[in-house]
Amino acid sequence: MCHNAHVSALRTSLAGIDLHSPLIGAAGTAGYTTELSDAGALRSLGAVTSKSLTLHPREGNELPRVIPLRAGMLNAIGLANMGIDQFIAERAGDASAMPCRLFASVAGHCVDDFVQVAARLDRETEVPLIELNVSCPNTVDGRTFTADPSALNEMVSQVRAVVTRAKLFAKLPPDGDTVALAGGAVEAGVDGLTLCNTLPAMAIDVVSRRYKLANRRGGLSGPALHAVAVRVVHDVRCQVTQGRLPIIGLGGVVAWDDAAELILAGADAVGLGTILLADPSAPRRIRQGLESWLTSQGVESIASLVGQVGS
Repeated sequence: MCHNAHVSALRTSLAGIDLHSPLIGAAGTAGYTTELSDAGALRSLGAVTSKSLTLHPREGNELPRVIPLRAGMLNAIGLANMGIDQFIAERAGDASAMPCRLFASVAGHCVDDFVQVAARLDRETEVPLIELNVSCPNTVDGRTFTADPSALNEMVSQVRAVVTRAKLFAKLPPDGDTVALAGGAVEAGVDGLTLCNTLPAMAIDVVSRRYKLANRRGGLSGPALHAVAVRVVHDVRCQVTQGRLPIIGLGGVVAWDDAAELILAGADAVGLGTILLADPSAPRRIRQGLESWLTSQGVESIASLVGQVGS
């Protein structure tokens, strides 16, 4: 199989959005738009998801707010970002010159925050997909909207009413009843799901007897989360979407076989997060591994392997 054939085999569609690669830079790990350009990563990614954007700028949590762990990372960034006004004025225009798509992540204190930010982004024609970050574990109110399926349903319904152009995805947590939450989001009209966010966790310095994070608790990401993400993607596809809506699977992907595992579990595209902070050049390596995997499996399209575990 020649290189061009490899490239076409990796092409996929996410809720009608054509991507030349199933790999996506996850929110909060790929900057706002083009930050990964120097590492050459953008050409191996189908899309980059912006840092989560809020109605007003946020400084985030106190330092320290990122801690390396043996099997990943613990972070409590606190959704630090420039705010939607500055993003649209200074960064949204980058999308037209990017070799991949630009998706946008939205966060907020209340339902109206999400509605206002999403409505602004819906007017940005270079942003084809809006991802609702309703599952951040390191802010006071970041999990309010995934407390139960009805709360999530109400919030997504209000955002759906103002998002008429862009595709709308909800990013859900790995803990709790993710299947029920996914059902609530789907009922409210999302076009797809992102599974899953980081896992609430904590680290303690045994010498000083102090919390390692200033915020005390944060989100666990990296390899420690991977097997959980595989289970979440599998369960939601089998019990909720059944292939009718696309899933972006992410959690602890550091090599091509991690991505392949999520695809077989039911992910139509695969998010790369913590690995981008450790190795910004990883997308090329992972993409090449997926190309070889397709050849070994004797298939011509990555889409034909989605959800094919046990087949």
